[in-house]
Amino acid sequence: MDTATLEQRITRLEDIEAIRKLKARYCEICDDAHNPDKVTTLFAPDGIWESADFGKAVGHQEIRALFRQFQKTFSFSQHNIMNPIIDVDGNRATGIWYIMGPWTYAETNEEKWLALRYDDDYVKVDGEWKYAHLRAALRMVADR
Repeated sequence: MDTATLEQRITRLEDIEAIRKLKARYCEICDDAHNPDKVTTLFAPDGIWESADFGKAVGHQEIRALFRQFQKTFSFSQHNIMNPIIDVDGNRATGIWYIMGPWTYAETNEEKWLALRYDDDYVKVDGEWKYAHLRAALRMVADR
């Protein structure tokens, strides 16, 4: 194997690991009261957060406002993320993830289990992976 091929393979593996860490940071921030200021650091300036069930936000200002709303909606969440499929193509990448976890609705103190699928587009900005477009599709809601 030549050195160039080995370097490309290592770079791809490092990119995949960086994207895994990006998703882990996203989940940690969501489970830390959906912190609106921290979550925007994970998105490109023109990044998009989108869900048919929870809303759509474009850019840091709208994402911050959406997550402020999430703070009012959810008093607890636990993002248990699994089964990533990550494809890297230069400074762009895609990822599919599944999530299952408990949520508590703030207003009613009602506890639910939610299952979602994330379909993500990523972009490398100044050497760091960011969300270009995060799509969250609600697949199931069940009583605790």
